[in-house]
Amino acid sequence: MNTILAISGLGVFCLIAEIFNLRKLLIPVAILGLIAILGLTISEYNLPSTHFNNMVIVDRFSVSFSSLFIVLTIFLVALSGDYYKEHQSKLSDYVAIKMFLLAGAVAMVSFGNLAMFFIGIEILSISLYVLAASKRLDVKSNEAGMKYFLLGSFASGIILFGICLIYGATGYFDIAEIYQLSEGAGIPIWFPIGLTLIIIGMLFKIAAVPFHFWAPDVYEGAPSLTTATMSTLAKVVAMATLYKLIHGMIPSIPYIFEVIIVVISILSMTVGNIMALRQQNVKRMLAFSGISHAGFMLMALLSLSSAAGTLFYYASAYALAGIASFAVIILVTKSKDNQDIVNFNGLGKTNPLMAGILTASLLSMAGIPIFSGFFAKLTLFTQTIESGYLIVVIAGVLNSIISVGYYFKLISAMYTKDSTEKQTTPFVYYFVAIIAIVLNIAIGLFPNLIMNLLAV
Repeated sequence: MNTILAISGLGVFCLIAEIFNLRKLLIPVAILGLIAILGLTISEYNLPSTHFNNMVIVDRFSVSFSSLFIVLTIFLVALSGDYYKEHQSKLSDYVAIKMFLLAGAVAMVSFGNLAMFFIGIEILSISLYVLAASKRLDVKSNEAGMKYFLLGSFASGIILFGICLIYGATGYFDIAEIYQLSEGAGIPIWFPIGLTLIIIGMLFKIAAVPFHFWAPDVYEGAPSLTTATMSTLAKVVAMATLYKLIHGMIPSIPYIFEVIIVVISILSMTVGNIMALRQQNVKRMLAFSGISHAGFMLMALLSLSSAAGTLFYYASAYALAGIASFAVIILVTKSKDNQDIVNFNGLGKTNPLMAGILTASLLSMAGIPIFSGFFAKLTLFTQTIESGYLIVVIAGVLNSIISVGYYFKLISAMYTKDSTEKQTTPFVYYFVAIIAIVLNIAIGLFPNLIMNLLAV
């Protein structure tokens, strides 16, 4: 609860900073504030507590994921200074929205009550709607914002309807009470229907097949920094929340639900990777890559009682690789009209460090050792086999091989094509990209540091 209040206060400060013309201090103060909040959050790791009649629960799950979200937000805010340098009068608005988005994200993994869960998801969603359409004079950005708003609103409506059915079946919004009642034999049929509707709404948020159709257009049309936010922070928030919802409300997933998860997981991995092979726009390619990774993360639901640490590890590996790759993508394409692969031609010669970082992040996403993406997939596959779903692991291995194809298409352009264009690289891009990929490699070399945080 202290984390949510501190983040909200920092967001209000960002808005007030504009009144007193403190734009130069905005980014440094915001980053220092987030670092302090990160320390505050970590200090609660071994101090479980509940607040406001169980509305907010602080435990190891919420602290671990909240810490990850704060780290990702630090990177995104650091990039904001240069990205919005031509819109200085709006910088405080953009940074404040990211702070409020973070507050919603923390609420989504700290809820003990379905009302708090819905408040959190709406705060996060509304922030993303605004950011997606923040390039007011860009038709693609307007289209992305409108499309995301309309489809996101439908998804939120489905989630709300599911919450209402669960309340009608149990008489509670508190997930601990719902969990106890779900073990009984006389629970009404409205309960599984309501739970299904909530899961459908959350599958939209993580862009899993068949609820993925919005992602490529929105990722392409939204400003690149917003795409980075949706691809990394928003996706892992939604996945962690889906895991907590299911784990918190039912003791075990019914077999029919597991079969559906298996089908959606395989379809998400396959459709995402096959469609990514056809893309020439890097942001669309990473959108389909994100759909594929959503399919991988859904495997964690098949080992519900023991997969929290594995999911956290995979989410960390994926998000850090995503931040590193987008730092390079934003740098290369910020003065371009599009984000096509041709813009990366010869980057290995003109900027070998950033090309190396982008290569490393793509290799991590593909699941190549020594990067944490490899060990995350290995651990996820091991748990899924133990759960008796070898078919999903086979599909995962095949899709990992397919993903190498489109990742290497971008890597090939950087090292085998020629470019005469040279560009200056602000320090912040080096800072974000290097720190993110170093953290990615570090947790790959020492995976237990992350997975043991949520050990049962």
